[in-house]
Amino acid sequence: MTRTSISQAGNSLTSTVSKLVSKFKFILLSAAAALSMVAVPGISAADTVANSVIGARGYDLTTFFTSEKPAHGTGHHVATIDGVDYLFTSEENKKTFLANPEKYLPAFGGYCAYGASIGKKFVADPDVYDIVDNKLYFNLDTKIRTIWSKDIPGNIDLAKTNWKTIANKKPSEL
Repeated sequence: MTRTSISQAGNSLTSTVSKLVSKFKFILLSAAAALSMVAVPGISAADTVANSVIGARGYDLTTFFTSEKPAHGTGHHVATIDGVDYLFTSEENKKTFLANPEKYLPAFGGYCAYGASIGKKFVADPDVYDIVDNKLYFNLDTKIRTIWSKDIPGNIDLAKTNWKTIANKKPSEL
């Protein structure tokens, strides 16, 4: 065997080994990804990064009731209710919320109040809100809020009735 053919054989072997190592890495990474999707006792889907849900777009829900303008919370003060993480500006606000979450949670799961009144789930904008009888209501945008505001009590009644049938449906199913 000549020096050139030995060198070519060595290059071919190196290339084959490199391809095998790449395939092995791919198989290992695929297996790890598959295992990460397997249900683990005590860990809910909301506990994974891919499924984490931040409620009210990160606003501290207590500040809607206590401040002139609501404030965003931080990752330092987090409370989880039904798989949804809520952020707070302080530990005190978090404790206030946890003492009575229903008081602070927005109506209709945080979906647009007018949307619920017509049997739909529209993603709401927390910057477009009203507090009616100490309950927080979000709406899709200012145009929808204007429509909703024409008959707030009637729209709340319609939304409460509709919510009974749409609460557990995905927005795309409506």
